[in-house]
Amino acid sequence: MSRDITVRRLDAGKAAALKEQLADVLLDCVEGGASVSFMLPMARSTALGFWDKVADGVARGERTLLVAEDEEGVIGTVQLITDLPENQPHRADVAKLLVHRRARNRGVGQQLMLAVEQAARELGKWVLVLDTASAAAERLYERLGWQRVGVVPGYALLPNGELCGTTFYYKQLDRHSA
Repeated sequence: MSRDITVRRLDAGKAAALKEQLADVLLDCVEGGASVSFMLPMARSTALGFWDKVADGVARGERTLLVAEDEEGVIGTVQLITDLPENQPHRADVAKLLVHRRARNRGVGQQLMLAVEQAARELGKWVLVLDTASAAAERLYERLGWQRVGVVPGYALLPNGELCGTTFYYKQLDRHSA
């Protein structure tokens, strides 16, 4: 069994075509306890509707969608949100870093984060911001040079309804390395 992982950027059409696989990843992450804006029980129709909205945002140029794939299909995804106020043309938000539980500990999250940083550079974005409720993700972000801003206690709910704190990070990219 090959362990090759490919990361690629999706246009709106490809995002729509892969929405079933993207829904599988989102559902797996939520069922695994990830605090990514959704609650349990999560209907498949909710996940599919979310990916329809993401594809629409990609079509409008408001976000970039990246996926990681192995021989079985989509195993991870991350987004770069660029639809921000006009006084922030240099900034973007990194959102929804999701890795299917079957693909964890294979470097998928790191590959996606490096790819989203490169996508940001290509779009002329050099200040990136993200938030997370996951200690494992915190270790990844810090290893990749993200700066911790702080934690807001009780910021969100875990899928099971429990309150959780959220840690905010930023990273300033080299403006001249696109």
